[in-house]
Amino acid sequence: MKLAHLAAALLAFAAVVRADAPPPTTAPAGRPIEVCFVLDTTGSMGGLIEGAKQKIWSMANDIIATKPKPTSIKIALIGYRDRGDAYVTEVHDLTDDIDTVFKNLQTFSAGGGGDEPESVNQALSESVDKIAWSRDDKTLKIIFLVGDAPPHMDYADDVKYPETCQKAVRQNLIINTVQCGAIASTTPIWQEIAKLSEGSYVQLGQTGDMTVIATPMDADLAKLNRDVGETLVPFGNNGALRPAAVAAQAAKQSASEDAVSSVTADRLRFNMASGKTVQGDDELIDAIREKRVQLKDLKDDQLPESLRNLTPEQREAKLAELTKQREEIRGKIAELSKQRDAFIAEEKKKQAAGKQDSFDEQVSKIIADQAARQK
Repeated sequence: MKLAHLAAALLAFAAVVRADAPPPTTAPAGRPIEVCFVLDTTGSMGGLIEGAKQKIWSMANDIIATKPKPTSIKIALIGYRDRGDAYVTEVHDLTDDIDTVFKNLQTFSAGGGGDEPESVNQALSESVDKIAWSRDDKTLKIIFLVGDAPPHMDYADDVKYPETCQKAVRQNLIINTVQCGAIASTTPIWQEIAKLSEGSYVQLGQTGDMTVIATPMDADLAKLNRDVGETLVPFGNNGALRPAAVAAQAAKQSASEDAVSSVTADRLRFNMASGKTVQGDDELIDAIREKRVQLKDLKDDQLPESLRNLTPEQREAKLAELTKQREEIRGKIAELSKQRDAFIAEEKKKQAAGKQDSFDEQVSKIIADQAARQK
């Protein structure tokens, strides 16, 4: 065979191979995830509420680690009691600012109740109707109803849970139920709500069985948390300086007594995973990095005092210096967080024998399962 003919044959063969070859695989695209926790806040639920305050950042970390990685996560909270208590429901709408979720959760405390049924129907109805759920069908929208007592079925003006469950399904909302404790009359209703809403039912101990694991890395991470706070630069939009949000975050970053905790470490880890230095949108270095603003377009009254009296070149240099400082801190945080994750995983193995899953672990498993189901 002549060389030209051989070359032509080889090219033809290669074309056939390419045509028959399977297309290259790509990682599945993530989707937004929205979660609303509907929490019974009557007197018997104190243990779970306090545990949730300690574990909300950990749960947020587990949500953002869902495969495929979510493009965004938002969390809403509804606390409920019963008629005649200090409130029937307290609603905090969806937000992607988990610092705000944490702050709102701190306002919840256990109180009221006393008789067994609670205003479950109203709380569940409001989780469907009062939360600003995305209308995008690609968004995974999940409700967790968490409590120990059944609903009042004798309130004539209530929207009863079967009707709410039907409406949830029509809106692509999944309702999962978490029963705390072992009140017998609660079990069949919690199971029915989950079944009607294509969700999952789990039963836990009264307190949710959550355990906070302290690690040798927590104190160092707390110091790095304060160091990150020193690099925060507030700015304002629309001609009005709005430093309050970032200033509040800086205060949290530097609060040394509260910082030595697993909560701070989990918060740092979440910010790293979500690509933010701090929650909210009023931090200048992150805003420039994300191309939401350009420094040259900001007026003097939109900048903090530390930048106002500098030349444009000096401002650029100052922000470059802070950015370099921040990236060095973030590198240290990433390494310590990796060590901390390994330590916690090992401790969980030691504690696993004879222990049922906790509230935060069940939430993570359910979200991961439902995200996988809806690929």
